[in-house]
Amino acid sequence: MNAAVAGIKKTVKNIRHLSLEELETFFATLGEKKFRAKQVWEWIWTKQAHSFADMTNLSKELRQKLGDNFSFPALTVDATQYSADGTIKSRFITHEGHLCEGVLIPTDTRYTACVSSQIGCSLSCKFCATGYIERKRNLDFDEIYDEVVLLNQQTERVYGKKLSNIVFMGMGEPLLNYKNVLKAIERITAEDGLAMSPRRITVSTAGVAKMIRQLGDDKVRFKLALSLHAPNDVKRNEIMPINETNNLKALIDALNHFYKQTKNEITLEYILFNNFNDSEKDAQELIKIYRQVPADLVNIIEYNPIDFAKFEKPSDERMEQFMGYLAKAKVNAHLRRSRGKDIDAACGQLANKDN
Repeated sequence: MNAAVAGIKKTVKNIRHLSLEELETFFATLGEKKFRAKQVWEWIWTKQAHSFADMTNLSKELRQKLGDNFSFPALTVDATQYSADGTIKSRFITHEGHLCEGVLIPTDTRYTACVSSQIGCSLSCKFCATGYIERKRNLDFDEIYDEVVLLNQQTERVYGKKLSNIVFMGMGEPLLNYKNVLKAIERITAEDGLAMSPRRITVSTAGVAKMIRQLGDDKVRFKLALSLHAPNDVKRNEIMPINETNNLKALIDALNHFYKQTKNEITLEYILFNNFNDSEKDAQELIKIYRQVPADLVNIIEYNPIDFAKFEKPSDERMEQFMGYLAKAKVNAHLRRSRGKDIDAACGQLANKDN
């Protein structure tokens, strides 16, 4: 036989990309009873199996047939780092060797999983470590689901609790992986999935106006956060190239459309950079944007310096002064202190570094 032909592997479908009905059809072709499909479905989504070998109530022969006909490319943990403040960063590896990161952030009242949606990122935001990594590909919905499962298992193991919240604020732009992110959330919130309330999930975007509007049209039930980070187009163009095609007016219009369609909570995220966007004038421009958007909250975020960027964190006094401007204007704002800085797990620091 020709060596090249001998080396060709049969392409098999990822079993987690099948619907329950498709699984039932497969088992019918084997002459198996319909309930076998339900068993496999439960192993995949409810019992969170990561291989066919985990499906212990199926015969070895049946598990072998599944392995012959389908793939099961699950995400696994490649490395784990523990911060002094209790934050845990996990580096995940895909079946073909790509890396992405997720973070478990514990507080007194909640346990939040910060998950990635892409391997790398194409947006090149100047202040974000992930923006300096080439985008390899989108994460599939089942891989995003795996991130949540693995971080939940970590939460239970370390803290004896379940995850309470999920934020799509890790590597990548969620709205440029729209279908997989929505499908992952559908599985995370499904009764035969992780059964988490969509109200405990926040999707963060750098600002893809068209897809924000699409979220509204799709009547999604989760929360939305806009990574604003600058109060006018000139400054935003400088640090976030996406603003050149998705300017503030387009984003304000899109956020209003999203809220009109869903009534879901909107948060504006705003990282403070020393002597760039932290003046009184910047605060006044931010207040004007806040007045035009049905935002519940403005999250003012402490900047975490990275190797590649020129930006610096303002002094605590300057940050408090900025918060004072917002408070005087009765803006509902919260100063979010960084977690996991000592392990490069804080906002904007995810970069698949070696431990």
